[in-house]
Amino acid sequence: MPKVGIIYNDIKPTACEVALEWQEKLAASGYTVCLATGMGGILGYSSPERPICHTPIESLVPPDFDADMAFALVLGGDGTVLSAFRQLAPIGIPLLTINTGHMGFLTEAYLNQLPQAIDQVLAGNYTVEERGMLSVQLFHQNQLTWEALCLNEIVLHREPLTSMCHFEVEVGSHAPVDIAADGIIISTPTGSTAYSLSAGGPVITPGLPATQLIPICPHSLASRGLVFPDTDPVTVRSANPDPLVMVADGNAGCYVLPKDCIRTQRAPYSAHFIRLRQPEFFKVLREKLGWGLPHIAKPTSVELP
Repeated sequence: MPKVGIIYNDIKPTACEVALEWQEKLAASGYTVCLATGMGGILGYSSPERPICHTPIESLVPPDFDADMAFALVLGGDGTVLSAFRQLAPIGIPLLTINTGHMGFLTEAYLNQLPQAIDQVLAGNYTVEERGMLSVQLFHQNQLTWEALCLNEIVLHREPLTSMCHFEVEVGSHAPVDIAADGIIISTPTGSTAYSLSAGGPVITPGLPATQLIPICPHSLASRGLVFPDTDPVTVRSANPDPLVMVADGNAGCYVLPKDCIRTQRAPYSAHFIRLRQPEFFKVLREKLGWGLPHIAKPTSVELP
């Protein structure tokens, strides 16, 4: 019997109702349907009193979800999509992402399009787009204490107040550099349209095998954004006397203690998006972020006083 998964945002009543509705419909069509919530991809925070809070990446796969699934349906906003890939990327199944949230930049279709989208997927009329992810690991006294998969980015900063931080960053085999800033962002091309964009970073098309490092409000004019091959790992060490916070994709994170070491690299797992039509990245940029829209018309002549 074919198998399908559903990941949904259980704090949104609409997503809960639709998940149960499509569980019944797919079961009536002969599918074994497994349900899980997006909360399964939210990782706990370590703390100075409990520095080890290690959840292995592969352990986030929900019970009964496996590589034999035809696909999984994701019901929620961008946060649910990010969490779902953190849970399901290790088993490599493609996700049909349906927006029940607000912007839905990462979603493929809206809720009112769901019946047609399901029919199209069940008929095999779709393609799969693969996007790279980051794996991040935190080491405390040479012991692995926390790790995660990221589709968008990791952000390292101080809390609770914004203030200057000092980082030692090593990209690949290059010599370490010092960065003084409110924080740093290490992003995938997918994440280049998220926090990195708001911090002044460039937009990178999803198919480019690249990683970018963006200082947040850097103190020096010499500290600018950097784009480099995603085959280069990144090592970050904090040069601050106080703990920092590291957040992965905005919904999972940990505390970083002085002398801790952070290592990121392209993950061995990828995100697999079901596409119902030919992907048009620039069209999404235009519709969701207003990129490339015409400027307001200017008068042809101006009368001087």
